Amino acid sequence: MRRIGFHNREKELKEIKNLLDAEPSLITFIYGPINSGKTALINHLIEQLPDDYLVFYINLRTKLLASYDDFIESLFEMELETEERNRKRKETLKELISSVTKVAGIPINRAFLDYVFKDKKPKNAFSYIIKLFEAVRDSGKQPVLVLDELQKIGDVKVNGPLIYELFNFFIDLTKELHLAHVFVITSDSLFIERVYSEAMLEGRCRYLLVDDFDYETTMVFLDKYEFSEKEKEAVWEYCGGKPVCMVELTNAKMCAKEIEGEAKRLLKIRTSQIQSLFDEIALGKVEYSERAITDEFKYFEKDEIVRYDRINKEKLFLVGRNVLFIDPTQRILKPQSRLNLLAIRAVVRNG
Repeated sequence: MRRIGFHNREKELKEIKNLLDAEPSLITFIYGPINSGKTALINHLIEQLPDDYLVFYINLRTKLLASYDDFIESLFEMELETEERNRKRKETLKELISSVTKVAGIPINRAFLDYVFKDKKPKNAFSYIIKLFEAVRDSGKQPVLVLDELQKIGDVKVNGPLIYELFNFFIDLTKELHLAHVFVITSDSLFIERVYSEAMLEGRCRYLLVDDFDYETTMVFLDKYEFSEKEKEAVWEYCGGKPVCMVELTNAKMCAKEIEGEAKRLLKIRTSQIQSLFDEIALGKVEYSERAITDEFKYFEKDEIVRYDRINKEKLFLVGRNVLFIDPTQRILKPQSRLNLLAIRAVVRNG
């Protein structure tokens, strides 16, 4: 089975490692365009970390989170009882963490789980996690909490929106208790735009952008897989440094397919997908005017990045549909990928 390996993210890795070397103090939001390699970066980092770090990684990407119970269940890894009579049940926090090396979720047993769900109060779950992390620290390890695709909690509420309860909990873990490093990963730039405006997070978080590769990094990646100069330029022209696109074209090359033709095929598909937005408008499925959307696209006829003063509903719609990427820390908009940029220009030309 072909596997495309992790590629150069030295700048981002160095920055995160520097944060991990310091005392926990701020929440770190890791954000960027879709498919820019954020999850791959964190997974690679986890593999590299020494044993004195214990990472609790929760990926919400595939979780159905319709309720508070759904979210809480997604956080924990139940300590399952087995039929082996000689296996000792892990009944204390110390016992739960004693044999942990790689963690997908937060370990818990039945007794603690009953406490967590008692009264359906977030503070029960959060107090358990704090006690567990204190036990981790007392064992000589540094706890690190990573929540991937946190925006998936959406509109889940418990005594108000759950997201605010979580933010307060993250602040407790970092700025107040200095107990655990907290990383929140998201590919939803609307989520980051909302987070960035939250007064409660002022001075309590930082933002780390994981963007597509630059030209030099892209060329080095393609050299590893023996792309010709012509093929490399075709990849850059159509895909830029979008990792997922580069992987797709690398697989195409391994199957002896013509690279520029494959790149053009990807562009044709993406152009059709963006054009379908106008079909939705025509059918009354979305309440936007074709002219207003076209006007937003025209900003990118010559420029790849557009600075904004104010956000309107059309921009938010296009960001929400993963056509555009918004970076509120720089107040810029840009297409989610080079393919999107070329597709937008094609749609404007064909008008």
